[in-house]
This record gives sequence, C-alpha cells and structure tokens, in this order.
Amino acid sequence: MNNFWLKLKKPIFALAPLAGVSDSPCRQMCKKFGADVVYSEMASVTALAYNPVKTLGLLLATRQESPYVIQLFGSEPKHFAQAVALLTDLKKVQALGLPHYRLPQGFDINLGCPVPKVRKQTAGCALFSNLQLARQVIISTINSTDLPVSIKIRSQVGELDCLQFLDYMSDLAIQAVMIHGRSLSQGFSGPVNYELIKQARHHFKGIILANGGVHNPEQAKLLLEQTQVDGLGLARGTFGRPWLFEEMKKNKVIVKTPEQIKHLMWQQAKLAQHYSQQSGTNFLEIRKHLGWYANGWSQAKTLRMALLQVQTLDNIRRVLKEY
Repeated sequence: MNNFWLKLKKPIFALAPLAGVSDSPCRQMCKKFGADVVYSEMASVTALAYNPVKTLGLLLATRQESPYVIQLFGSEPKHFAQAVALLTDLKKVQALGLPHYRLPQGFDINLGCPVPKVRKQTAGCALFSNLQLARQVIISTINSTDLPVSIKIRSQVGELDCLQFLDYMSDLAIQAVMIHGRSLSQGFSGPVNYELIKQARHHFKGIILANGGVHNPEQAKLLLEQTQVDGLGLARGTFGRPWLFEEMKKNKVIVKTPEQIKHLMWQQAKLAQHYSQQSGTNFLEIRKHLGWYANGWSQAKTLRMALLQVQTLDNIRRVLKEY
C-alpha cells in the first residue's frame, strides 16, 4: 500500500470534505496556500454503481491537488466495492467520456453527515449508529483497493460515542480518522468536545485529525493542544479564505487587501470555468464561493447581489472591476 498519510509532516492541515463546496477549484486554491491533503465532496456509491458519469464529473482533480482523497457515502457494502473498483480503473473512467480523470490517493467513508436526506439512506450518522453495517462497509472498501482508507465520524450519535465506534473497528486497517467534535444533535454549532477527541488516541492507532470550530490560528493551536491529535480538518473556516492554511502554517493572522482578495476571486473563477468545461458541472457554482470572499467588506451585500447575477467569466471580470 502506498500510504501517503505516513509521509505527511505533522501537524497535518487538511481541507475537510464539504458537500457542494470542496470541488476542484476550491481544492486547488487551498493547496496553493498550503493544505497538506484535500478531500472531495461526498459522492454517492449508489450513483457510482448505477449511473456514474455525472458523479464522476464532480470527482475530477488536477495533479496539483495530490494527495487527494475521494469521500464516499452510502450504506450498501457491495456499492462501496463497485465504486472503489471504478474509481481506481483509470481507463474505464476515461472511456466513459472523462479523459481528464486522475486517480485519487485515498478513499474516505462518510459516517458523520447529519443531513436528514442522507441519514434516511442509512448513510452518514445513521451508518455510524449501525455498527455491524458500518463494519461491513469499511471491510468491503478496504478489501477493494490498495489505497489507504480513512473514515470521518462525529464525537457522538445518540448513545454511541466515537470511542465505542473505534473500539468496534479496532482490528480493521483504517489508516486515518477525522473526528468532528460535535454530536449529531449539535449539528455544526456549539462547543467542540475536546476530551473525547483526545481520548481517541487510546482507541485508534492511525492518523487522527480533529474537525470543528477552527476559523483562525489561535483556535487551531487550542484544538491541537487540547486534543494532542496529528492534525486538523478545516471546513467552514476556509469559506472565502483559502489562505487559512497559510495562517495555520505560519501561526499568525494574515490580512489580505481588497485588491489581493479580488485577484484570488478571479483566479478561482478561471479555475471554475476550466473545471466546468472538463467535468460538465455547473460553472455558476462559483457564485457562492465568490460571495464568501466578500465577507466583511463594506459593500459586501451589494457585491454579493451583483455576483448572484453573473453568468460568464466576463461578467465576473466586470463586477470585480466595479467594486
């Protein structure tokens, strides 16, 4: 196994998987500022098993994004096996009309998504709660690839906490775990459970990343000190601020001027156009990313309104020149 996790310098700073957010342009921007590893948006193994082309488009990556981990969600062990087999068959994917597809360096299983429509499929947090099925899914995935397999979980779902979950899976060859330090009932807000994450070291031998509530270097330092983990998975703190990774590495806040930020917005917009042409995905997804960059500006509201109307790269160029 070519386990890239063991080659990363600690502390590791990863771009956590974010549905509808962590696409290739986003990942490229985060890598530009020092992200050590980046995750894809979560991809449905059922879609990959039966109607893969659209989902495969969402998983295109560039050489610059390596190491790149594809996150999978679902609840059927055989679908995980089929998805992994497809995603590691370069010629087969390219034959489906995606000549720019590149192989990932690892796979991740989503066991922490709290969204009801995901849980209704016995996926995400619902799969976490079903220990026997979760174990079958993990085994099926590991047995279907030579790439490292990791998992993303929450600190607690109902009465089951992450320590009990890790104990149940302790004999499996899971290479890394990212623990969101909030319970299912908390969702994405509220205090992070530092203690449970810290205790995970006694229940898991691989790489441990903590996730949740990190928006600046001070919060990152506190989370690392409190949990003694190998690194952090950064998520919402990166929205419109890919340089958060540079701040983590340098342990200081970095202030960007409006002109510098507009330059980054333009860079990401160009990446988004190139990506949409290669993948068949919607170029207009860039609108929300550009809107996040404007947070904190005096004209943020009017700029976001203007960006919501853009249709083309030229439209974006015009709006950025006006503000």
